[in-house]
Amino acid sequence: MNVDPITGPGHDGDPSRYELDPAVAERLKLNDAGLLPAVVQEDGTGDVLMLAWMDTHALAHTLATRRGTYYSRSRGEYWIKGLTSGHVQEVTGVRLDCDGDTILLTVRQTGGACHTGDHTCFDADKLL
Repeated sequence: MNVDPITGPGHDGDPSRYELDPAVAERLKLNDAGLLPAVVQEDGTGDVLMLAWMDTHALAHTLATRRGTYYSRSRGEYWIKGLTSGHVQEVTGVRLDCDGDTILLTVRQTGGACHTGDHTCFDADKLL
């Protein structure tokens, strides 16, 4: 059997094929585009690594595979963090905020979290 290293046996790696548990889905307050912001925090250090966007399929894929999976607004497609760069995110926790409109992921990050290669997307421009 050919096993996908990202999703494991029985999954084809296409986030759009994953469905969120209806009990979780009903708690979400999606924006007009059907998305939620996802704050990604490093497990252990507490560093905020990045902000990305998820829809219900990306969240379902993340929960099922424990790989950070997001929806790119600019490209209009899903991306699994590290699939091409090798800078993977092993998801260790997923929390919904009190309003149901933001997700907090805790991850074990391999390599840089930012697309620039930096550890965090918040390394470059300190304003205060």
